[in-house]
Amino acid sequence: MILLRSPFQGSFSSDETDAIVKECIESVVGGDDYSQNHVNKWTAGIVERCLTQLVKQGKPYKYIVTCAVMQKTGAGLHTANSCYWDTAMDGSCTVRWESRTMYCVVSVFAVAIA
Repeated sequence: MILLRSPFQGSFSSDETDAIVKECIESVVGGDDYSQNHVNKWTAGIVERCLTQLVKQGKPYKYIVTCAVMQKTGAGLHTANSCYWDTAMDGSCTVRWESRTMYCVVSVFAVAIA
């Protein structure tokens, strides 16, 4: 059985999502310097803003958004993810953003609603 999706629904756009995530990070963190006291507020704000902006697109997806904020100290950070899903419709996007004092890594997973 082949599931056909109507053309207006489209497929996941990594480029579009990348732009949304970058705008969300900039609007929440802006030009602030790293502060341990603000990390919880920043991560929650970035995740919520990303979800809100993604849902506003009206596309038939369930979204999962993760966010990590790390002070720039020269330490290494390695991340990985793997998904078992419909590669024709589902998708993911990971954005690495940095400022003078911090890194922010946001991953978005979009699972199509059948």
